[in-house]
Amino acid sequence: MSSGSDPVTVLVVGSGGREHALALAIDQDPAVAAVHVAPGNPGTASFATNHRVDILDGTAVAALAAELGVDLVVIGPEAPLVAGVADAVRGRGIACFGPSAAAARLEGSKAFAKRVMADAGVPTARSRVATTPAQAAAALDEFGAPYVVKADGLAAGKGVVVTDDRRTALDHAAECGRVVIEEYLDGPEASLFVITDGTTAVPLPPAQDFKRVGDGDEGPNTGGMGSYTPLPWLPAGTVEQVMAEVVEPTLARMRTLGTPFAGLLYVGLALTEAGPRVVEFNARFGDPETEAILPRLRTGLGALLHAAATGALADRGAPEVSDEACVGVVLAARGYPGSPVKGCVIGLPPAPDGVHVIHAGTALDDRGRLVSAGGRVLVVVATGADIADARERAYAHIARIDFTDGFARSDIASQARLDAIAARLG
Repeated sequence: MSSGSDPVTVLVVGSGGREHALALAIDQDPAVAAVHVAPGNPGTASFATNHRVDILDGTAVAALAAELGVDLVVIGPEAPLVAGVADAVRGRGIACFGPSAAAARLEGSKAFAKRVMADAGVPTARSRVATTPAQAAAALDEFGAPYVVKADGLAAGKGVVVTDDRRTALDHAAECGRVVIEEYLDGPEASLFVITDGTTAVPLPPAQDFKRVGDGDEGPNTGGMGSYTPLPWLPAGTVEQVMAEVVEPTLARMRTLGTPFAGLLYVGLALTEAGPRVVEFNARFGDPETEAILPRLRTGLGALLHAAATGALADRGAPEVSDEACVGVVLAARGYPGSPVKGCVIGLPPAPDGVHVIHAGTALDDRGRLVSAGGRVLVVVATGADIADARERAYAHIARIDFTDGFARSDIASQARLDAIAARLG
């Protein structure tokens, strides 16, 4: 997919906000002729072609890709990656952006990721793996409060408990069965997305998301209630430092293990007094940071992902990024993250310039009306001259949306939040 090559066709696998954002950005790439999404959602149906498929069935996904004659498959969610869907697609001779099942263990198993980091000398929190109540209790006592307990396997972004309550920590460990218990990393968090073909790696702009459900970071963890980029408080040179101390050693270790990681390496970071420390790795684009990062990308996303999927990333320059800021605010359904109310009719007015709405958990009812169908339902995304401008545009449009059962945090990317982080970093 070099300049001047024939336009290509892309299949995006998934149905959430991340996949809507990916498909939208790919569709805007002049090098892309057509975009298909499987299974997609009402938002992707407005510009792409949706297809029904079991995204955990690698044979079915590969067959659909072959039937459509696509040149590239982009897998959004973590579950199909861990299930080996990328392997099945590549087995049909189709380029696929997403790691193999073996490499996706960096997200599929917290314990495996910790071993890789230890072997690669990557700075991260001290940790212990616990499979019994006695082991969990000993690890909690070793590290002390705040207690950090992580389910070893996939948990859709909700397998982590950070609490000062020892009983809550023990109960979470017992519920999960096998957990990784870590020392608490004190410092603001940031997300760094790295596109890699297994050898060459290029970073995208860092972002920060908001995991707690309520204003002021109150309430339980969620999949993310909003995000913004750039990070004006991030110390100069942080991205370069993380690439040198975290990304390159990790990729080298994965190659040594015979399981090279090619796809999107998500590096969750804590900016501690001792420097950046890895909180977690994910094997795919993060949600909702993807919704805020991609609108700033000026390099064609389809061509970029195709280069990574075909081992040609070294032939491309660093991605071009706009100077604009971007803020994404999640509209969730009442009851989220517990038992969200579904079926509420949603009225979406036209979005003004610089604003668009991503569908994360929507459906059409039997009358063709847009209704809520998940916990995180919509993401209102706005760009602006700076964060304050983008934030104002996002919240102004949220006020226009008719969603009776919807709610949003009111402090996503607030100036008070940014000022507090900057003061903390000194």
